[in-house]
Amino acid sequence: MAATEPALIALDWGTSSLRAYLMGPGGAVLETRRLPLGLMQVPGRDFAGVMERAVGDWRLAWPGLRAVAAGMIGSAQGWVEAPYAECPAGTDELARALVPVPGGALLVIPGVARYGAAPDMMRGEETQIVGALVQRPALAAGALFVLPGTHSKWVPVSDGRIRDFRTFMTGEVFATLREHSILGRFATKDAPAADACRLAEAFARGVTALRDSGSGAAPLLFSARALVLAGQLRPELSLEYLSGLLIGEEIRCGLHGEGAAPVLVGDAALCDRYRRAFALFGIDEVAVLGDTAPAGLWRIAELAELTGRKELQP
Repeated sequence: MAATEPALIALDWGTSSLRAYLMGPGGAVLETRRLPLGLMQVPGRDFAGVMERAVGDWRLAWPGLRAVAAGMIGSAQGWVEAPYAECPAGTDELARALVPVPGGALLVIPGVARYGAAPDMMRGEETQIVGALVQRPALAAGALFVLPGTHSKWVPVSDGRIRDFRTFMTGEVFATLREHSILGRFATKDAPAADACRLAEAFARGVTALRDSGSGAAPLLFSARALVLAGQLRPELSLEYLSGLLIGEEIRCGLHGEGAAPVLVGDAALCDRYRRAFALFGIDEVAVLGDTAPAGLWRIAELAELTGRKELQP
């Protein structure tokens, strides 16, 4: 039981997982829950049932507490489709465009879209960026946010607004090559474990090979296998090398035309991997903010006047 009176239930509800935060005044996180129940794992699209399982006791203990969510739960495949806010977009636009789910148990934050000849979309990352700006207000003047993940986002921000962004499917490409291509054949359950130092060296080797190639990742991918067959790379290190190639390719493309030092937001281990890769590109001044979603959820809910308990009808 939380000692401080809660003021908000906030959900970071993505494709593969659900994180729930019980939040107190000022955005303090009183309790966190993590469930492997992203929208693709919800049986029979019973989103209301999953929400009850995740936070039903909070709602019972504190009737009238409002709830807000960000992420793919607001997509066409989610509980309700929240129309995108068009880029450039700031916190105010997001707070004004919340969409209630059927029954009103939850308000969903819209994603952000960039339209034109090569459209792009994000859902959830916009809320992380809002949280990053809450934690580091000076970045609102101008910053380049990098959010590693299945679909990494590179997001320039100026005057506190998302002015553009690009998506790199680095994580999904890696998973596909690992599971469904010849490049993943060496990663078997019987493969010997490798120590952390050798894994880091193999990753750095992949990043460096990409950095120095001058031709991009496509002609280098097969080297993740060829180096093993030639006896120049241990089999259990091949996927680390492949990861280095793919992340190196993302950084090579992402840095094109961008002068600002990147700010990493997201999972700590993944951000550290990108930080090491940036260093191999000669970029050492990389800020790492970690998980900023709770701060973003709180700020958007605060602007939408959702923090605190509403009066219940008799």
